Amino acid sequence: MAISVVMPALEMAQENGKLLAWRKKEGERVSKGEPLLEIETDKAVVEVEAPGDGILAGITAEVGAVIPVGETIAWLVAPGENPPAKTTMVAPAARATSAAQAAAAPPVSRPTAEPGPIQISPKARRLAKELGVDIGQIRGTGPDGTISSEDVQTAAYAMASGPSTTAATPAAVTTEPLSQLARLMAERTTQSWTSVPHFFLTQTVDAGALVETQKKLVAGSTTGMTPTITDLLIALIARVLEKHPNMNASWTGDGIRLNPEINISVAMAVKDGVVGAVVPKANKESVARISTVRRELTERARARRLRPADITGGTFTLSNLGMYKVDAFSAIITPPQCAILAVGAIADAVVPVDGKPGIRPTMTMTLSSDHRVVDGARAAEFLGDLVNAIREPEKWI
Repeated sequence: MAISVVMPALEMAQENGKLLAWRKKEGERVSKGEPLLEIETDKAVVEVEAPGDGILAGITAEVGAVIPVGETIAWLVAPGENPPAKTTMVAPAARATSAAQAAAAPPVSRPTAEPGPIQISPKARRLAKELGVDIGQIRGTGPDGTISSEDVQTAAYAMASGPSTTAATPAAVTTEPLSQLARLMAERTTQSWTSVPHFFLTQTVDAGALVETQKKLVAGSTTGMTPTITDLLIALIARVLEKHPNMNASWTGDGIRLNPEINISVAMAVKDGVVGAVVPKANKESVARISTVRRELTERARARRLRPADITGGTFTLSNLGMYKVDAFSAIITPPQCAILAVGAIADAVVPVDGKPGIRPTMTMTLSSDHRVVDGARAAEFLGDLVNAIREPEKWI
C-alpha cells in the first residue's frame, strides 16, 4: 500500500514549509528513517526522514515551492505499484510569495459578489484579532485566496504607516532579498513584539563560582568533552524551572498551558539568522550530556542539517551573547513560550566583598516574560532562584 509523503508540521503555528531539496530522485528506493527531503520553516532548515520503505514516486512539488502543512507531495510505493492519481505539480511560482511582492500588493476589499465565507488560517485569524485588523479588508495570497498570517501582518503595517504623501524614487531604493528563514524570522519577531506584552527584569550576578565549576568540569572530563558556560546555564535554568512551572508555560490564545517537560531552546546564530535548537528534558540530564547534545545541535545548525526533532518542543529559551562581549541585552520571546533569558558577557567588576571593594567576575541577565502568563513577582522569584543557583552551581548539578 502506498505511503504518502506530506509537508510536516514542525511547530504548533506553522502553516507551510518551503521545499529546498529532494535527497532522493523519483524511482529510487528509500528506507524508513533515511533523509528524504529538506524543508525550510521560520525556525530552521531541516531534514525530513522517509515515513516508510518503498520507491519514491508521484512527486508533486518542485524545489522552491511553498507548500501547506499536511499536503501530499510524493508517495512511497512497492515495486510495480502505481501511486494514486497524480495532481498538478506545485511549482515555486504557484506557492511562493515574497515579502516584497506582498508589500507591492496592498490589502484591498474583497468583491461583494464573492460567494462563501472568508478563507483564513486559524493562526491568521488569531493574529488579526490581536492586531485589530479587519479580515474583510484583506486579499489573501495563499492557496485559493486563503488569508495567511503574512497577509495580516502586511495589512497591519499598512494601517500603522498610513497613506504615503511622498513619491518614491525607485532609482534611490535598494532592496536586499531575504531568504525564507530570514523573512519568516523577521515576521515572527515582529508578531511577537507587537502582540505579546513583554516585561523585563535585569539582575547582575557574581559568576565566580560558575566559572570555577566550569573549569573543574573541563579538568575532570575523561572523554575530552569541554562543557561551556552555556551548558552549565542550560542545566541550572532547567533545574530551577522545576520549582517554577509557571515559567515553563505557554500561552495558547485561550489560556495557559503548563508544559509537562522542560525543554531548553538555545538561540544559535546561523548564516541566515537565528534558530532555536532544543535540548529536551534538560532538567533530567547531566551537564556532560547537555554539552554533547548542544554541540551536536550546533554542528547540525551550522551545516543546515537540523532535524524536525531538533527545533520542536522548546518551552523556555536561553540566548547567550557573552562570547560576543555584549554586556547586557533584552531578547524577544518566542511564542508560545512565555519567557526568554538573555545573558551577557562575564567580566570583572568592582563590587563589595565582605564590606570592602573587590574585583569579581560578574554577569548580567535580562529575563523577558509574557505578562499574560506570569506577573512580575513570579518572574522575580524565578530570577532570584536562578541567581542563587549560579552563585552555588554545584548544589544544583
